[in-house]
Amino acid sequence: MQIEQKKQIAILGSTGSIGTQTLEVISDNNSLFEVYALTANNNVDLLIQQARKFQPEMVAIGNEAHYAKLKNALADLAIKVFAGTDSIAQVAEMQPIDIVLTAMVGYSGLKPTINAIKAGKKIALANKETLVVAGELICELAKQYNSVILPVDSEHSAIFQCLAGEGNNPIEKLILTASGGPFRTKSMRELEHVSSAQALKHPNWDMGAKITIDSASLMNKGFEIIEAKWLFGVNPNQIEVVVHPQSIIHSMVQFADGSIKAQLGMPDMKLPIQYAMTYPERLKTNFPRFDFNLCNQFTFERPDLERFRNLQYAYYAMDKGGNMPCILNAANEVVVEEFLKDKIGFLQMSDIIENIMLKADFIAKPVYEDYVKTDALVRILTKEFAR
Repeated sequence: MQIEQKKQIAILGSTGSIGTQTLEVISDNNSLFEVYALTANNNVDLLIQQARKFQPEMVAIGNEAHYAKLKNALADLAIKVFAGTDSIAQVAEMQPIDIVLTAMVGYSGLKPTINAIKAGKKIALANKETLVVAGELICELAKQYNSVILPVDSEHSAIFQCLAGEGNNPIEKLILTASGGPFRTKSMRELEHVSSAQALKHPNWDMGAKITIDSASLMNKGFEIIEAKWLFGVNPNQIEVVVHPQSIIHSMVQFADGSIKAQLGMPDMKLPIQYAMTYPERLKTNFPRFDFNLCNQFTFERPDLERFRNLQYAYYAMDKGGNMPCILNAANEVVVEEFLKDKIGFLQMSDIIENIMLKADFIAKPVYEDYVKTDALVRILTKEFAR
């Protein structure tokens, strides 16, 4: 009898919301998975705890100032310790790794994901900005290096699950659901005065600060439509967003015959994380089950594009193509940082993003170096606007 080897997992961004939940999934299925590598950017204390518990082959911390503390804390263990952003990218391509789960926040996930793809790894993608910034390049590389990309975002996982078994049946429309965030019912006047603390109180999901703010502004949903375009090979006019406050229907697919398939479940990220790691198999879990008796009403609304302009900007960037989504992402990362510091208002984020998209240099057919340059220049420009 042949004993199946445990899958070796690298978690890029192990100290964030997705990373910590991935480790929970691995703990629950430790006969199937083993942690090979863990990386983080700044949270060295939690990274040390994770490393001591899971005993990976290697760990890497993006902020080199934390290297000595990390190295000393793990000195009694046979764990290789690295530091710097380049080391995180190098970890992603290590030969023994079977699955690279990319849970880094924002643009920082691009280079490690590219390295993992070039190494032919299976990618469990939770870093949507990778496809937002450089979707065309990522898809070309995945095809060239025979790397499989499986979605971890709940919405894209839902679409992926709805498409299972459908073969080449033509897709008429992808329907991405949105909770609407904490400000769904607030007026423009009220939105002028909301604080970052209010924005961080998402009604349904437990996420990191940056993604929670993006959810409140609907930029997260904007990024998801761009990601869906590349993941599923559809045109922008085939992607619709519907506000579904209960967050039970995670997304839907409408086919050419008019039939709609939906994937439902409790708002728990461990389910899509596990599905990406075990696909095409489904493992039994003890995750909370949805009870129709407790929630017997689903509601749907159109997103308000006047109050939440970021969704419009995302559609524009997707239509424009080139480096415009990269411009959108870089500007958004900066304004979210400024909003979290209470230096700009909630509505100002969209004002600044619009100005940056008009002023930044557009490149119709960018290569990797163009994305790097665009990201750096747009961050400088956006910080000037945010002063």
